[in-house]
Amino acid sequence: EVSQATGGQRTFSALRLGSEIKGRRFWGFSDHVGIHVGTGNWVAAGLVGGTDYEALPQGSAVSTHMLAGAVAGVLEHCVMYPIDCVKTRMQSLQPEPAARYRNVLEALRRIVQTEGIWRPMRGLNITATGAGPAHALYFACYEQLKKTLSDVIHAGGNSHVANGIDPSCAPPARPRDSLVKQRMQMYNSPYRRVTDCVRAIWRKEGAGAFYRSYTTQLTMNIPFQAIHFMAYESLQEQLNPHRQYNPGTHVVSGACAGAVAAAATTPLDVCKTLLNTQEALAMNSDISRHITGMANAFRTVYRVGGLPAYFRGVQARVIYQMPSTAIAWSVYEFFKYILTKRQEDRRAGK
Repeated sequence: EVSQATGGQRTFSALRLGSEIKGRRFWGFSDHVGIHVGTGNWVAAGLVGGTDYEALPQGSAVSTHMLAGAVAGVLEHCVMYPIDCVKTRMQSLQPEPAARYRNVLEALRRIVQTEGIWRPMRGLNITATGAGPAHALYFACYEQLKKTLSDVIHAGGNSHVANGIDPSCAPPARPRDSLVKQRMQMYNSPYRRVTDCVRAIWRKEGAGAFYRSYTTQLTMNIPFQAIHFMAYESLQEQLNPHRQYNPGTHVVSGACAGAVAAAATTPLDVCKTLLNTQEALAMNSDISRHITGMANAFRTVYRVGGLPAYFRGVQARVIYQMPSTAIAWSVYEFFKYILTKRQEDRRAGK
């Protein structure tokens, strides 16, 4: 529907092309459009060429989403890996005296001074190898399910419920990678190579050890990703209502969303770390040889350190997640923008 204003000036009062206008938000436009607000003021939609940048071009392959997600995931984990090493150590329930740190910076400084400059990077290779495929699947599922669920729940619009549901349907984390990584990050870890760590765990603890934290990790990932994606989309609505490519808003939204999700799910992360590292001191008073299961891990954490123990390492976890999610979202949105623009250029014959 297009209304005609005086003097032949056209004002878009409503427009439905399989989409809708909500206030100042636009979705799914197929051409350059805007809203006339007052006299001579136009609000432009966040478009690249003739295509909505927020959603990749019609017919774009799933591989486009996967490529953008894979690059974002690898960069995120590689850049912030030393902080992840610190987080693992700070979540220890009963650390050795030489591994007790007051804050993240002190921990990094002491690790480098006493164990070598490359010590915080040990285990990075297995993390980087798994991060690419995992994030490719995460973001491919996210884009596809966001569009499908938003159309079902809130036709033509953007639904916070859909944003919260769709990452929960994404593939779970990699418990095997997490186990090997955290065993190599521990203080006085005897493992220098991934293969040595894998062989030792397989020989001493069996194949089941690689999936000991699976339930806890899956339980943690669902609320983490739901909070993360909902917070990101909500902040984007406030900071970037036209959904244009705006690196600053992607960084701020990603960092804030990651911080909130990380803090809220720290208790589960502490339990996951305990299941992966199997701290000897924490197990001294335990009946079983190994701590198994999420319930057992929760009881052990409470017995050893009480309620505060569930938030051990929360500072390192938030500091790790804020830049990580900021990097992931900014790189992902950049790739979406570039790939969308290239496809539009090809269509225009440039």
